[in-house]
Parts: sequence; structure tokens; C-alpha cells
Amino acid sequence: MISIRDLRVAYGPRVVAHVPALDVGAGECVAIVGESGSGKSTTLLAALGLTEGATVSGEVSVCGVDVLRARPRALRAIRGSKAALVIQSPQAALSPTTRLGVLMRRALKLHGVTGPGGIERLMAQACEAVMLDPMILRRYPHEISGGQAQRFAIALAIALGAEVILADEPTSALDVTVQAEVVGVLRRLREERGLALLIVSHDLALVSTIADRVLVMKDGQVVEAGPAEQVFTRPGHPYTRELLEALP
Repeated sequence: MISIRDLRVAYGPRVVAHVPALDVGAGECVAIVGESGSGKSTTLLAALGLTEGATVSGEVSVCGVDVLRARPRALRAIRGSKAALVIQSPQAALSPTTRLGVLMRRALKLHGVTGPGGIERLMAQACEAVMLDPMILRRYPHEISGGQAQRFAIALAIALGAEVILADEPTSALDVTVQAEVVGVLRRLREERGLALLIVSHDLALVSTIADRVLVMKDGQVVEAGPAEQVFTRPGHPYTRELLEALP
């Protein structure tokens, strides 16, 4: 699903993210953790070719597409339909004057997705898959909560048939109860649909409940990587230990 080798992202002479290796297979969840400015979100965006103005080198493959060398048309073909980005504050990306159902319908038509039972049925099924009442599609973005907005973004990815979800701080703005709901949805979708998940987060407690493997980044570099259990119980780098000691 996702394969990264020797990825370097630089703005001018400064390398802001260097990832030697990162792989995410079907049904797997890999998390990138670290403090703000560590390069984790840049890595996520680079995986979809969205680091405008940066110099990017290395090898990045997503759903079989060579991201760094593909033509813009090929990249547009996989964004959304095969690999979906769930941003930190999805409400900010939604038109405030357009109902959610209209937004989803437009996205599906743009990618030529219809579904065996028609668009309306597909939209309803996608909402139900993330524990949202399909009636929410009649609402405007300002009429839903942050947790509902996150789940709507995931529902859109499902409706488009995404095989990979890349999520940037998917629960940072949510209260504890809603965080658990969103993580539960992602975990269930991974198990039931074989979705590949790449998650960026500074919340190690959250990551420990869902990730199979973890990359720890500091100052643009990967300082530790390995199975989640190993990283959390037997951290090998002082920075990782600092992060774990900071947990409440």
C-alpha cells in the first residue's frame, strides 16, 4: 500500500524530514509520533505529493503509483479514490454554505464513483460504517461536532473506495470520549476492510491503542522505529523515553 525509502524533504538547504524506510501494508496501522516541528506531518503530505515548494527525493510508492515521478493526472487519480487524507480540522476544509450530502455527492461524481445501489445508497452505507446517522448528510458543516466532522471525512474516504487512509492528528481537537469513538472506527475499518492506516500524532497513549508499528521523529529525523509494543515498553532512544515519561 505505502512504501517509502530514503525520503528527504527540504526547503532550501534545510532538510525538514528524512525517513529512511516506512512500509504500511493492507490491514496495518503505522504511526509517526513526535513533538511539533519534528517532520511527521511533512512526511504524511510528502506521501501524497502535497509538499508544494519543497525539494523531495527518494522513493515513495502509494497503491502502486510512484508518487515522486508520476504525472499530476496519475496523482489526482489516486488521491481520494485510493489514498485519502484526513486532516486535523476537517470542518475548516468544508464549504460552510454547502450541505454535507452535496459535498460528498460532488466528490463521488468527480471520481466517477456510483456504487451498485446508486450514489445515495453508497453515501448512506459509508455514514453507517463510521456510526453516523445518514440524516447528517442534510446538515451544514457548522451544524456538526468535531468528532462528527472527523467521521464524515473517514466516511467520504470509504465511499470513494480508499484503500489507504492517511490521518494527521485525527483526534487532537476532540474530547476523550469522542477520541475513543474515532479510534474505534479506524480500528474496526482496518480489521473489517483491510484498510492501510498511516497516522501522525503526538498522543502516544492514543497511538498505543491502534498502531502495529511506530516511527519516532525529532528535528526531521527518525530516531527510533519498530513494533509498537517494543517502542512503548522498551524504548531505545532517550527522546522516546522522554515522550513516554511525559504521559499523564
